[in-house]
Amino acid sequence: MKFLADFFPVILFFVAYKLYGIYAATAVAIAASFVQVGYGWLRHRHVEKMHLITLGILVVFGGLTLILQDRTFIMWKPSVINWLFGGVFLGSLFVGEKPLLERMMGGSINVPSLIWRKLNTTWGLFFILLGFLNLYVANDFFIAEQALIHQTGITEIDFDQCSTLFQSNELEMCLNAKSLEESWVNFKLFGMMGLTMVFIILQAFYLARHMRDTEEAPEEN
Repeated sequence: MKFLADFFPVILFFVAYKLYGIYAATAVAIAASFVQVGYGWLRHRHVEKMHLITLGILVVFGGLTLILQDRTFIMWKPSVINWLFGGVFLGSLFVGEKPLLERMMGGSINVPSLIWRKLNTTWGLFFILLGFLNLYVANDFFIAEQALIHQTGITEIDFDQCSTLFQSNELEMCLNAKSLEESWVNFKLFGMMGLTMVFIILQAFYLARHMRDTEEAPEEN
């Protein structure tokens, strides 16, 4: 249940995208995040930090998405966010006495400082890699979109209205671009989420091993 609650905005975003398109889905995700935070406060008088971070990101970047109505911005957004996270994690290695991950989890998990630095570095590199993977997947759509713009001369294309706007070869190009956009959405929601879950599990095993090493060290003396 907690897993479903944590990904409540993501699930609603995907459903809304399939039914109404990218902009409606963005508005739904913002509203869902507000509900998520409000429910947590009313029910438990406590809001998880990750839910607040998610809300902040959705309000800022989702708001810009709705204002700009630009698919290129939408597809660049996950890369920019991941690069920001990566920069913060890597930058924390040089600011203060502890890296960010140790500041977040060091109070409840006891492992050597060197392990925290290694984990923190891998998180930073992981976020940066996710940013580049997102662009790699989105690039197919960018190419298809530019080909359609070059073919039709139309710069503002509503890919949800391909059948209304185009015929013949241009319709096929539009539907192909729409399909590539859907592939990107699936990667953004499920591919990136799946990679993150696998990465978290691997990190947990690594942490557990060094926690045992730390606990066994006094007995060896």
